[in-house]
Amino acid sequence: MVFSQMPSFHSLRHLTLLSSLLAFGYSLCIVGGSIYAGHSKLAPPKEYSLLGTTVSKTFNAFNGIAVIATAYGTSIIPEIQATLAPPISGKMFKALLLCYCIVLTTFFSAGISGYWAFGNQSSGNIFLNFVPSNGLPVVPKWVVVVAAICVILQLLVIALVYSQPTFEVIEARFSKVERGKYAIRNVIPRLLLRSLVVAFGALIAAMLPFFGDLNALIGALGFIPLDFVLPIILYNVVFRPSLRTYIFWINAAIIFVYTPVGIMGCVSSIRQIALDAKNYKLFANV
Repeated sequence: MVFSQMPSFHSLRHLTLLSSLLAFGYSLCIVGGSIYAGHSKLAPPKEYSLLGTTVSKTFNAFNGIAVIATAYGTSIIPEIQATLAPPISGKMFKALLLCYCIVLTTFFSAGISGYWAFGNQSSGNIFLNFVPSNGLPVVPKWVVVVAAICVILQLLVIALVYSQPTFEVIEARFSKVERGKYAIRNVIPRLLLRSLVVAFGALIAAMLPFFGDLNALIGALGFIPLDFVLPIILYNVVFRPSLRTYIFWINAAIIFVYTPVGIMGCVSSIRQIALDAKNYKLFANV
């Protein structure tokens, strides 16, 4: 609630830098911990075969694609801003490349090392592999503590970044722009509205213990259409490429492929939430 009172994206610039450093710190802990666990005698046997029936494997595959779309969707803001008119576009394109480098470095290293160490027993929450409920920790405790601190702090920053557009839309109806951001007339509504939004979000997060499943649903409903379908449609509408050009057919192929992927991802994520709902209750301590 305290940090959510920062009035704009620009005021978050130092926090986003901190988020990048935390991402590197978390990934370093995960990669180092996974390598340590992979060579530990306490680690479970490595098995890389896919579990379940053909139907469940298919649904899980689309569910995984939706989760990945959410993870890599963090670059969508600089992607949009990189299309603005110069000189903004040049700066934002550099920011976009930096964003991709950070995402690829952190996510791929953690994913590959984690799967190497735990195989098909890899959990959506790596901490459940590091500290299994029915066994001893397979990594030093300080690794878990440092990684957990990095995750908590980074999630706070990510929440602020994703919430900022919502804040601005709400405040546009309740604030007086001509008074300035720090006028009492605008500060009080901002304090109340942002605190209520954060409190409501925290309540929902504590109530529904389906972090990975909700990420998949968000990816299927939001990031897959926004990243792969809508931009292509807008490009074809604005620039009207000829049917004889390869650009038109490449765009058509992307739309043809990712539209059903988004639909299947949505169905798979809802199915997974329904399956997990049988094992959990509201406000479950997981």
